[in-house]
Amino acid sequence: QMHLAESGGGSVQPGGSLTLSCKVSGFTLDDFSIGWYRQAPGKEREGASCIGTTSIAYADSMKGRFSISRDNAKNTVYLQINSLKPEDTAVYLCCDPSGYCGQGTQVTVSS
Repeated sequence: QMHLAESGGGSVQPGGSLTLSCKVSGFTLDDFSIGWYRQAPGKEREGASCIGTTSIAYADSMKGRFSISRDNAKNTVYLQINSLKPEDTAVYLCCDPSGYCGQGTQVTVSS
């Protein structure tokens, strides 16, 4: 059974960094792309970044501070976020190409 589990969120001060993890199970990550999305309170879900087998893409607003990577041996995709801002506060989810997502991990940025 396919399953995605996010972790690594937390509460950080502005300017800090976090690395989120998306552990997948039930399928082999090697041949699939995974996308990271975020949903802030009262806002629609927005795409942050996507990593395929040979390509990487970022939403325009995420370029420069977000870095996505994958470790196929660990069946895990990572999203590093640097220079965190209060507006980065959201639930971050990873999703497979069919749109199936994990439960998400909360990121809160405040002083």
